[in-house]
Amino acid sequence: MIFYKKKNKYLSIFIFLLPSVLGLIVFGILPMLGSLSLSFSEWDIISGPPKLIGLDNFVNILKSEEFWRVLNNTLYYIILYIPLILISSLSLALLLNNNFKGIKIYRTLYYIPVITSWVAGSLIWKIVLNPQFGVLNNILNFIGLQGPGWLYDQSWAMPGIVLASIWKDVGFFGLILFSGLRGISPTYYEAAKIDGANSWQRFKNITLPLISPTLLFVIIISLINSFQLFPQVMIMTQGGPNGATQVMVERIYKYAFQYYKMGYASAFSWLLFIIVFVVTLVQMKLQKRWVHYES
Repeated sequence: MIFYKKKNKYLSIFIFLLPSVLGLIVFGILPMLGSLSLSFSEWDIISGPPKLIGLDNFVNILKSEEFWRVLNNTLYYIILYIPLILISSLSLALLLNNNFKGIKIYRTLYYIPVITSWVAGSLIWKIVLNPQFGVLNNILNFIGLQGPGWLYDQSWAMPGIVLASIWKDVGFFGLILFSGLRGISPTYYEAAKIDGANSWQRFKNITLPLISPTLLFVIIISLINSFQLFPQVMIMTQGGPNGATQVMVERIYKYAFQYYKMGYASAFSWLLFIIVFVVTLVQMKLQKRWVHYES
């Protein structure tokens, strides 16, 4: 009787999980395996079936100047983006954690960019960053500063992409950090006030340690998103000017769907996967030094 009940229990679990597992296999695992096999092949879709060439795609990519330039562009974006998104999203979370008149309305408004399409957002920022009639340069000119060329300048194109990305993502990461702040018990702050701790001491010794797990999550997700940078680049600069905003996913897309080098694009995507995987492992290893979990 007990065996029969357990059998029915496992059968019910299997039936409920089956649609999700099938979806994962069909739309996740099988495409990944197909991409992996293509990475060892040469295939342009038109000239026939894939031709097995071994590790040639990986060797050619790693030997090319383009790969290291694209990786350098991606790292440049990360160096600019990660500190700014952490500071801005944490500042927003701290602001939203206060109780003042109209805070509920503001909590709704700040999230609007997150649900805005990247296509619409990128087109808006393309106009805002226009060097001749853009809003940002007009403001700079009004206060007596000469605005840069932004998306048309090789040195300023990536900072322009970073500005648009922060505008789009700050609400999302701010909400995550806000939830982390709401999980901190007020008794910690009350005890610190009694001991004479000022605002900075409370923030440094209570807030930061207690939201460090949330900060770790934000850093991991934002880094993964940074390596997958794509829609804003394609719409705002298409990799220009002069390759200054060419990034990993933009190269994968163009090699696959513009140049029809499917094997080369697949190898590029697996190299990106390896980079993201290694970076995530390093972060998980380093978390022991600065992340504090409540026991």
